[in-house]
Amino acid sequence: MRHLKNNTLQATNRPTFIDVFSGCGGLSLGLMSAGWGGVFAVEKNQDAFSSLYHNLTGRMGDRYRFSWPLWLPLEPSTISDLLTLYAEELRNLRGSIDLLAGGPPCQGFSTAGRRNPNDSRNRLAEEYIKVVELVQPQFMLIENVHGFDIAFSDSDVKGTGKKNQYKKKAYSQVVKERLESLGYKVFQRMVNCADFGVPQLRKRFIMLSIKEGHQSLSFLDGRDPLEILVDSSRSFMRAKGLVTDRYVSTREAISDLETSRRNLIPCTDSDVKGFCQLDYEGQASSSGYQKLMRTLMNGSAPNSLRLPRHQQSTVEKFGQIQKLCPLGKCLSRERRASLGICKHSLTPLHPELPSVTVTTLPDDILHYSEPRILTVRENARLQSFPDWFEFQGKYTTGGKERKNQCPRYTQVGNAVPPLLSEAIGILMLRLLNKAQYC
Repeated sequence: MRHLKNNTLQATNRPTFIDVFSGCGGLSLGLMSAGWGGVFAVEKNQDAFSSLYHNLTGRMGDRYRFSWPLWLPLEPSTISDLLTLYAEELRNLRGSIDLLAGGPPCQGFSTAGRRNPNDSRNRLAEEYIKVVELVQPQFMLIENVHGFDIAFSDSDVKGTGKKNQYKKKAYSQVVKERLESLGYKVFQRMVNCADFGVPQLRKRFIMLSIKEGHQSLSFLDGRDPLEILVDSSRSFMRAKGLVTDRYVSTREAISDLETSRRNLIPCTDSDVKGFCQLDYEGQASSSGYQKLMRTLMNGSAPNSLRLPRHQQSTVEKFGQIQKLCPLGKCLSRERRASLGICKHSLTPLHPELPSVTVTTLPDDILHYSEPRILTVRENARLQSFPDWFEFQGKYTTGGKERKNQCPRYTQVGNAVPPLLSEAIGILMLRLLNKAQYC
């Protein structure tokens, strides 16, 4: 049995990981599902950390439990706090940590918003590298948006009065060079989450690094592990009981949560009054994906099923969109203008196709057949969170509080899809296990 240093709460015989920038825990959940043992996670937002704490500190048994070192408070924290207050403790973890994982905040890289090479949040990836220097894990995993691997241009800083500090480099190249200087072999590529059973066309940048000299590199013999990951996608989906000849569709993901001709009951979430939800316990799975999502529920209902309360005019407008606009495609600027919609993006889902990318805004996506936005639970399904994973905090927020709070819709939209991270976790376990016998 492996014993971690510095008196963690539990010993573990599983390969170990630390998750920085963990959010509500999507990446950690997938790694734990694959067989990895979580040591601790770093997340600064109270709402997101509450969801991680609620689900991954023992509620669902040892498999989904961080061991957590006694020297680190079990509370929200920043990576800067970790480096400032616990540098020596991190250094003492050398040899105990197999994997450092995380997805640095993506706002400065995302092509969906205003790309900015000088966004202060971009520098958090540099703090991630400082943790690498202290802990020296065998593996590293970074997940981010497509823009992480796109070079910044002068137009990205136009009007800011500042120069492009990366000189037309993609930030991924900056990180890659730093990791190589620390003695890591770096592999990177874009992957489509839909290839791994996630019912969503969500393309993500993956960077996997392996310490030079690690035996897994001999096992790979020059092959790219991320190519192996993509090649193994069908076998992964088959093992999860999912279709392998096409993507999982939106209908297959959430049809059991439709409200038409089904009983509605008062929302059972605490502190939620005046809202209704579907009578979940009266519904049956109609696809392999739904069966997978309902695993471990044992007939009980999940939280976050609260249905929206739209005004009648909104319901009518949504119904009009579903009848007149192509499903599965974002409304054009002209169509939005004709309907009096000021939003930058609005997409009615297509029932037979995967969803478009789930965002942090609840009204970016419309249901495929019901004139409403999706519930948090439906968005979570599209992100591949199992129904037993319970989200904490407010449902939405706005105004000045938007910068400080991370409500449930935001937690789900920001998360790494657990099925994708589980597939990556299985790949890395294969590399570790094979390396033992090289």
